[in-house]
Amino acid sequence: MSEQSKFPWGPATGVGSMPGGDARETAKTVTGSLIGAEGARGDFPHLAELPARGPGADMIGRTIGLLVEMYGHVEPSGWRVGDRPGRDTRRARSWLGEDLDALEEFTQEYTGPLKVQAVGPWTLAAALELRNGELSLGDPGACRDLAGSLAEGLRDHLADVRRRVPGARLVLQLDEPSLTSVLRGQIRTASGYRTHRAVDRQVVEGALREVMAVHDGPVVVHSCAPDVPFALLRRAGAAGVSFDFSLLTERDDEQIGEAAESGVKLFAGVVPATDGPLSDPAGSVMGVRTLWRRLGLHPGTLGESVVITPTCGMAGASPAHARAALAHCVRAARSLADNPE
Repeated sequence: MSEQSKFPWGPATGVGSMPGGDARETAKTVTGSLIGAEGARGDFPHLAELPARGPGADMIGRTIGLLVEMYGHVEPSGWRVGDRPGRDTRRARSWLGEDLDALEEFTQEYTGPLKVQAVGPWTLAAALELRNGELSLGDPGACRDLAGSLAEGLRDHLADVRRRVPGARLVLQLDEPSLTSVLRGQIRTASGYRTHRAVDRQVVEGALREVMAVHDGPVVVHSCAPDVPFALLRRAGAAGVSFDFSLLTERDDEQIGEAAESGVKLFAGVVPATDGPLSDPAGSVMGVRTLWRRLGLHPGTLGESVVITPTCGMAGASPAHARAALAHCVRAARSLADNPE
């Protein structure tokens, strides 16, 4: 049995961001929804992000705060490389510290899986400007330096989380919503008149593999964009792929089937991430059951192969919807496991 198959994956979790700005209240919501009453079948909390607090709490800013010997500051156009850790970097690190303090408070003696998120190297390169105002993506050397700095920063971050929640089994999620656009040469330059050249797939895969290698546990890659490159992520070593289920087309079937058969965990985003009505739990996972039948996979493997999540981060939701959506993910996952057919 592989290490991945023995890992105590929970059946449902969040993607990352949550509404509001109260770290303690958010940690209480996440852990209350994803730890406890459901026992082992409901355990898979995550370290939430609260982008409503402003620059530095957004996913790009938080990850820039993790970098080693690289710093960023906010310009009108976005985040830009800086010479030293200024106010924006210090603020990002301070907010992350608050979030970790809150998580630590509500995970005392917790011993299950725990997910932490950071932006992956290619979405970061497509968002962080160099000193000349152009994106890091256009400079291969800058991309290599960024991936190396991110890897070192994540190593330190994961060690800190382990100290704070020593019983947890950590899952690292790399957020890569820009990955498909990077591969297709669709990221616009600073002028907006042209796009950056598509990055070679082997280069993309190599940087992802370098960053994933810092974690001795499973790594999940998340993208809520269409056409997630499942096969590339599997080759790079991803133990799971997180995606918006509503964006799948039958063109994705072959890659998804190969991923599932190879043991890659599928984080299926089926619960609305913004305010609106929630269907019954069985209805939320009906499409997952249909996909499994279409792929010719054994229904009995659904509970082992799929984690249920919201469609994307929930920063734009109301606190009430975010709480309801997380609880609904747990109930939908239970429905899928109890009635796979």
